[in-house]
Amino acid sequence: GRNCSLLQEMDVIQKQDENCYCYVQNRTVHLQYLWSTLQIKVNSREKFRFEPISEKNNCRNSETVFEFAACAVQILWKPETCTETFLSIKQYGEDVCFKIQPFKIEPYTVRVKREMLDGKLLFLFVAGIFLFHFANSLSRSAKFFYLSGIILGALALLVFVLLTLKRFIPRHSTFWILMSGSWMASLYFIYCFKENMQWLWSEHRNYLLGYFLAVGITSFAICYQHGPLTTELSITLFTWTLQLTAFVLIYCGVTIPQVAYAVIAVSLCSKGLCYPLGAACHIARKMKHHFKSKNLVFKYLTEEEYREQGESETIRALEELRSFCRSPDFPSWIAVSKLQAPHRFAAFVLGSPHVSPAETKAHDEQYGIGSSFLEEQLFETRAPSERDEPANSIHEDEENENEMHTQIPFPYATELL
Repeated sequence: GRNCSLLQEMDVIQKQDENCYCYVQNRTVHLQYLWSTLQIKVNSREKFRFEPISEKNNCRNSETVFEFAACAVQILWKPETCTETFLSIKQYGEDVCFKIQPFKIEPYTVRVKREMLDGKLLFLFVAGIFLFHFANSLSRSAKFFYLSGIILGALALLVFVLLTLKRFIPRHSTFWILMSGSWMASLYFIYCFKENMQWLWSEHRNYLLGYFLAVGITSFAICYQHGPLTTELSITLFTWTLQLTAFVLIYCGVTIPQVAYAVIAVSLCSKGLCYPLGAACHIARKMKHHFKSKNLVFKYLTEEEYREQGESETIRALEELRSFCRSPDFPSWIAVSKLQAPHRFAAFVLGSPHVSPAETKAHDEQYGIGSSFLEEQLFETRAPSERDEPANSIHEDEENENEMHTQIPFPYATELL
């Protein structure tokens, strides 16, 4: 029933008496206002009282106990006076009304400005997308566990205390009832502080810094004492909590709820499609490997590699033979009855070389450097080459003579003429 002044973009209003102002949202949806907000700034030389006006101020019309409690706290919550305040209004949100009560006859100014790209909204949206897709890896990180404990202790102190005292609560039903109440109370306190955070930061900055510092250090100490999560069940629950938090950040990071719902649905589908896509990729790799032509690749060994491989394989084969001959399954009497030198075979089994020094010397004389076999090979390779060289030289000489006969007659003929 109040006669409030309607605010529009780019308005600059100066007044000095008590008055109320309202901004009525535009219901036409435009994607260009996805991260857009309306900034309202009120400043004056003297102190004034900034009081938000809501249609839910009448607590008699509250339908639930939670709404009644929220209404009562909003009535009791009276922010102190200030000389400057800011109000950020989301596009496509609820209509916003507020009242300015100056204490002295001093003009105050109300400025309305649109910010097309709000950095806070964009940060919340990107953080939600990142947190959802990397929730599984972040839930296994010890550093992120400690950081999450500090944030939870600062923003939801009741929940953090209840999680710390979980071992002292005997029944799980009692614990979950207390946990539900703690979450509801914490969310409501976060909502109240969010609405008045600018006033609290400007008027009680030291108290806020002291609270965050004390609670942050205490939360880190408690988390460090308990250590990071180790069981798969706790890690899975932590992952689901991070994904739910990511959905809340995505919803709060855009001004159009339909866009938030679509992004959440696409994120869920992409997370659910990773398993069939992974299976399809695995099957495609198997099929490609099956139908791929098997081309044999030959690797040629150098002379040194050939010698080293021959020595190592020979030693390995001899050791396998010795171990087989020592085994109880080896028919020793049958083998001895067929051998010409049983004593030499027994010495080989016990570790002696398989080639005697005389055989080694004879092999070197036959196939070593300066041996008859090497000389025969050399002479056999040189003989065909020497036979070919005279034939080639005779053929070349004949060709040279033919060329001389074809070239020389011309000068002699000219001399005779």
